[in-house]
Amino acid sequence: MKNVQLTVEGNILTIKVDLSKEFGPSSSGKTIIVASTEGNVAVPEREEKVGVNVYRKK
Repeated sequence: MKNVQLTVEGNILTIKVDLSKEFGPSSSGKTIIVASTEGNVAVPEREEKVGVNVYRKK
C-alpha cells in the first residue's frame, strides 16, 4: 500500500490518507497518484476487503 492507513474500531473502518503526498503519474499519465492500496486488501482482523485509489488531475 502507498500512503493508506486502515484502522478498525468496533465495526468502524477508518481510512487515512495524507493528501500532501504524491507518487508520480498514473500509467496513463493523465493523473498524479496520491495514495493506493494497489488492489484489494483485507481489512485488518476482518473478512472484508477494500480497494482505494486517490488521485488528482495532472
